[in-house]
Amino acid sequence: MNRESLRELLENVSLGRVSVEDAVSHLRMLPYENLGFARVDHHRALRGGAPEAIFCAGKTPSQVVAIAERLAARDPNILATRVSDEIAAALLASGLPCRHHAEARIVVVRPEPREGVGSIVVLAAGTSDLPVAEEAAIVAETLGDRVERVYDCGVAGLHRLLDHVPLLMEANAIVAVAGMEGALPSVVAGLVDRPVIAVPTSVGYGTSFNGLAALLAMLNSCAAGVSVVNIDNGFGAAHQASQINRLASKIR
Repeated sequence: MNRESLRELLENVSLGRVSVEDAVSHLRMLPYENLGFARVDHHRALRGGAPEAIFCAGKTPSQVVAIAERLAARDPNILATRVSDEIAAALLASGLPCRHHAEARIVVVRPEPREGVGSIVVLAAGTSDLPVAEEAAIVAETLGDRVERVYDCGVAGLHRLLDHVPLLMEANAIVAVAGMEGALPSVVAGLVDRPVIAVPTSVGYGTSFNGLAALLAMLNSCAAGVSVVNIDNGFGAAHQASQINRLASKIR
């Protein structure tokens, strides 16, 4: 349950449209619902502004469907992340309204279009970084942010990035996704006065150590205004960018 639906429920109680007993019944599973194998956090949207997401890795298809059913009973735009083909098929066959974003490895359950606010730019250094970049972009869009994508603009061909500096200057937050040596976020942060969220990916040759080299390079960035999430964590980067974007949009 999000803030808007809770406010509507309380207003209906005050107007006599909903009985106190019905309201208590509706709220009885707050803050969580125990499914045995999972404790579903129905309070997440009230605390953090977005419903609990389902991290699907390590879960069975039946577990994911059961969690999705309980979350979607109360909120739209439920994110199921890191879905396998098997889990995606189970969600699509469940009868729940779903939208599958295969490249991002995401299924959105009960998708409801939202008018995007503010501006987030998602950059990807190379085409191999697109699964993580698309994860960030789809999550941000599902959270209600306006997202611009700029892909294959890594530092090996810097002119491809420089063409987009005016767009970067308009963003409230920038998510920069890169593997290999992870230089893209530092370059971007040296060009614009916007917060840059760096996402290292596990893309690269042997000495990239599955993204560790990019992670350490981003953590050691000499450019100000760079924050760093964990390797391949487009989801976490999108949430941080969304919070920044919404704060900036309120100020403006």
